[in-house]
Amino acid sequence: MADEEEEAGFEEELDDGSGGMDSSGHGRRKRLFSKELRCMMYGFGDDQNPYTESVDILEDLVIEFITEMTHKAMSIGRQGRVQVEDIVFLIRKDPRKFARVKDLLTMNEELKRARKAFDEANYGS
Repeated sequence: MADEEEEAGFEEELDDGSGGMDSSGHGRRKRLFSKELRCMMYGFGDDQNPYTESVDILEDLVIEFITEMTHKAMSIGRQGRVQVEDIVFLIRKDPRKFARVKDLLTMNEELKRARKAFDEANYGS
């Protein structure tokens, strides 16, 4: 009888310890990028349904990167505010990231101009 109670308690400890905590020890949190990361992993050659553990580790890395970049961006420029220029400044020494950000910013400007022209054509005169 005592052995059964110890075994049940041990199983509960395993359940609480393994599934309920993330790598930082703060308990369960909502996975924000799982769907997108699964698609990206598949696009880069992984299985169509990658292991959940792989997606979780990758998501932890992504969130850690975003958090660090945000904190760094908040410490430069205007205190307490993150601006696009701050992010560009932080990645200026990484040519691949810098080129990608420049491409995305250029595309964003082109989309804004196209939307504005479309709205003026439809609602202007």
